[in-house]
Amino acid sequence: MKPFLFVTDLDHTLVGDDRAMHDLNQHLEQHRQQYGTQIVYSTGRSPTSYRQLISEKPLLTPDILICAVGTEIYHQGSDKPDSIWVQKLAVGWQRDLVAASAARFVDLVPQPDSEQRPFKVSYFLSEQAAVEVIPDLEALLEEQGLDTQVIFSGGKDLDILPRQADKGMAMTFVRQFLEFEPMHTIACGDSGNDVALFRDRSERGIIVGNARPELLHWHRTNPNPNRYLALAECAGGILEGLQHFGFIVGC
Repeated sequence: MKPFLFVTDLDHTLVGDDRAMHDLNQHLEQHRQQYGTQIVYSTGRSPTSYRQLISEKPLLTPDILICAVGTEIYHQGSDKPDSIWVQKLAVGWQRDLVAASAARFVDLVPQPDSEQRPFKVSYFLSEQAAVEVIPDLEALLEEQGLDTQVIFSGGKDLDILPRQADKGMAMTFVRQFLEFEPMHTIACGDSGNDVALFRDRSERGIIVGNARPELLHWHRTNPNPNRYLALAECAGGILEGLQHFGFIVGC
């Protein structure tokens, strides 16, 4: 067995089935201790929301934490985001103008202050309104000369990020920092903001069985042999996928 880089979303991916998560945690911690596997959480949550989650669920301590849809990277033991990543995202980012542009759309309801981050502007948006709002919002942001991307996930969460930041790009940054090859890296997710973990990538990917419709539709229209759609849900699906790719055995 060799060490691998394990990158996973939290809500409805790692978290959602307590018994399966307990089993997965045992396998991951054993692999980390025995072989040097590294554990990375990649979540849309803010650091504040993440701390709330770990007070409620018995999560392993990650080696690196990626928060706010890939816009913040924290190394274990530090409460300050990675300065190199911050400098990279700051180039050309005009947060105030982004927020002012989004304020023109009455269907966009700002998320709580805790979820508004230096490189992320976040709203609630209904699936019905999203069909019209998202193309118009993207067009306005482009018209304003803002180099951004709009990510809609879970049927309700809309995030506006710098073009050079998402979960996938943050994973590449972390993978290169930790010196893992793509073939020894695996990413797990369940919703729209996880597409970036899987799009045109040579890393292995696991989509859990309870994945959101937006991710399932994308998966089916963009086949890739490096990606596995599990039957089991949440952590059970991750275990299934890790076995499928041969990262762990004997579950």
